[in-house]
Amino acid sequence: MSSTRTESNGTPAKTERRGFRCKDAREASTGTLDTAGRKVPFTPPADAAPVFMKGNEAIVHGALLAGARSFFGYPITPASEIAHTAAALFPATGGVFLQAESEVAAINMVYGAASSGVRCITASSSPGMSLKQEGISYSAGSELPMVIVDIMRGGPGLGNIAPEQGDYFQMVKGGGHGCYKMPVLAPNSVQEMCDLTMTSFDIADRYRTPVIVLADGLVGQMKEPVYLPKPVTDLPDKTNWSVQGTPETRQNLVCSIYLKPDELEAHIEHLEQKAATIAERETRWEEYRTDDAEIVLVGYGIVSRILKGVVDAGREQGIKLGLVRPITLWPFPVDALRAAVEGSDACMVVEMSTGQMVEDVRLSVGDLAPVWFYGRAGGNVPAEEDILEEIVVNRAKATGEAKS
Repeated sequence: MSSTRTESNGTPAKTERRGFRCKDAREASTGTLDTAGRKVPFTPPADAAPVFMKGNEAIVHGALLAGARSFFGYPITPASEIAHTAAALFPATGGVFLQAESEVAAINMVYGAASSGVRCITASSSPGMSLKQEGISYSAGSELPMVIVDIMRGGPGLGNIAPEQGDYFQMVKGGGHGCYKMPVLAPNSVQEMCDLTMTSFDIADRYRTPVIVLADGLVGQMKEPVYLPKPVTDLPDKTNWSVQGTPETRQNLVCSIYLKPDELEAHIEHLEQKAATIAERETRWEEYRTDDAEIVLVGYGIVSRILKGVVDAGREQGIKLGLVRPITLWPFPVDALRAAVEGSDACMVVEMSTGQMVEDVRLSVGDLAPVWFYGRAGGNVPAEEDILEEIVVNRAKATGEAKS
């Protein structure tokens, strides 16, 4: 028997085309760039004194100032100071600190705390993040707001405790199973370790999603002055979805299971629509001397600070360099990067890895300009002079190829 639906006039009805379709990043506009996400220079408040602390410590201060009162984690170098500081400060401010027996336990404790509507956080380093991935996928599927911090170290395997950026794929592309996306913010200073942690809690609650703070071990371990912002006092009401053991929340259910295919697909469509809204509203980046740049450098985390020095040194040698620094690794600043690269001779990505973010840069830039790559791994940090030499060599090769 045919199941074809017909209209009232007897003609076959058009079947709705279901499914997901990818938008080519190269379709992104370079002429209508929304600059709301461009970082403005930081201005220290006139009425405050800075506090000298590590990046890892600033994470905890940012979480507490954002209203978080629950920390669950397991200490691991080079992220251990996060757990140490949280153990001292969370109970002192009326909150909860619990050292879990494992990373698997820690992420599931955060799942439970987030389900009750409290602002909560966990932190780890690269091998520990691998263990958290199942719980992260469950949290994304259940739409639970939480902040997850990854202080990256050398890998794969046990690797070492030196700084690296080899977790980009794992965190930016969703290392757990299933179809989901999470905002990923990449600080490059101790001040931003505090500020972007606070921002992450706001994004997490605004869109009911886990948010990743992704920093290399160097930013986590370095010490700098931090101007602590004012604490958040107005926290969002979550009684419409959380489970708090009260009559008002008795009807709520937190879960990620949808046994019927159409129901699961509808849920995934909802997650995709939410991701599109996040991409539209929450993309963040920083630009440095890009207006007349002939070569645009791209880097995040500590590498972006090194690249600022490269830009200045290159210009002293007559090479017009500029820098685009993604602050959100997802959503990636496609439009901003394309606008900066358009009309330039080349784009060069520098990472503390064998090349991961470079794939997103190539997808974004498309055929606007060639994309070069330079990376160091194993805990080695690229030096200004080595990067500049790489630029000079690539530039000479490109000039020679053009002449031939």
